[in-house]
Amino acid sequence: MTAKILLVEDDTNLAYVIKDNLEINGYEVCHCEDGEIAWQTFLQQSFDVCVLDIMLPKKDGISLAEGIRQQNEIIPIIFLTAKGMKEDKIAGFKVGADDYMTKPFSIEELVLRIEVCLRHTKGKQPSTSQQEKGYAIGQYLFDYANLTLIFADEKLLLTQKEAEVLQLFCLNKGKVLKREDILQPIWGNDSYFSGRSLDVFISKIRKYLQKDPKIEIVNLHGVGFKLEVK
Repeated sequence: MTAKILLVEDDTNLAYVIKDNLEINGYEVCHCEDGEIAWQTFLQQSFDVCVLDIMLPKKDGISLAEGIRQQNEIIPIIFLTAKGMKEDKIAGFKVGADDYMTKPFSIEELVLRIEVCLRHTKGKQPSTSQQEKGYAIGQYLFDYANLTLIFADEKLLLTQKEAEVLQLFCLNKGKVLKREDILQPIWGNDSYFSGRSLDVFISKIRKYLQKDPKIEIVNLHGVGFKLEVK
């Protein structure tokens, strides 16, 4: 089975060279140019290895790796960086990186390191993911796998899209979610009509969560939304 690699690199020329060479070596490669797009892509797809630049727009590689590691403690993470600073290496390994390469590097060496990482993880299975365990939202339990929102003894069945929107809020609790960061991965575009549809979904989710007064989905006009649990 072909291994699938998430490549996150904002240098277009370097990304092209890496992607082209990895595909020549039989890998399937998904390239993202910034950390936010990479995070949403990781949530929507399955990968075998993550190759991340540290210096990225919108969401740096360290923050991206932290999120990835919270979702999957097994998947190999290889950092790429133009810096050779000891602090960068320490920060990378602290968030769970498996390997580290300083630019410029040999593509052949990168391929070998990916192969080593894949051998180390072969046969390993990650423990129950957060998605499978469910998300605590104040007094609610959100079971994404079964599209269920639970409050006390009451269970509410959500639609797939409602569950996907609520999951994004859970994964970014306390953080601002821009409208396009919800629309692009779930609706596939950020058109006016999709935006209006999103507003309807947000209103529904607010109603679903209204039994706990400590939960609030804050509307930041012209920017996006934020899930707050007091």
